[in-house]
Amino acid sequence: MPQRQPLESKVFRDAMSLLASAVSIVTTDGKDGRHGFTASAVCSVSDNPATLLICVNRSASTHAHLLTNGLLAVNVLGHQHQSISNCFGDRRVKMTERFAAGEWRRGEIGMPILTDALVSLECRISQQQEIGTHTVIFAQALCAEFSLAPGEGLVWFNRSYRNT
Repeated sequence: MPQRQPLESKVFRDAMSLLASAVSIVTTDGKDGRHGFTASAVCSVSDNPATLLICVNRSASTHAHLLTNGLLAVNVLGHQHQSISNCFGDRRVKMTERFAAGEWRRGEIGMPILTDALVSLECRISQQQEIGTHTVIFAQALCAEFSLAPGEGLVWFNRSYRNT
């Protein structure tokens, strides 16, 4: 096979824009305070032990706080959450303003839970690996809380929101 160089960043981003992803808000709280960001790079790794993979840009304001706190929640968003997703995805919006955009409560292990998320999974970070511009976090799921009124999921596809 001929030697090939990796794809250019723009070509790769264009290709990945065609990979539909569920939209979540990842939150944390602890000695470094309450923080959160919108994520589309979250997926299941294993059900035994229950483990998620979350990719976080190292330049994200939440990055260091997430690793220091060691605990997080993945709040899976429904179709009605586009505005809160935008708020948590905007670097210019302060954390206090982000958390004012929705109704939040403390989960079983103390993480910020969006009260009307489709499901919220509270997790402990078990491993992390730096790859390129991101940290890949492996998080063991400890608790799951499902919405009482499940709805359509919010999906990011071709650089815009879609409903499932």
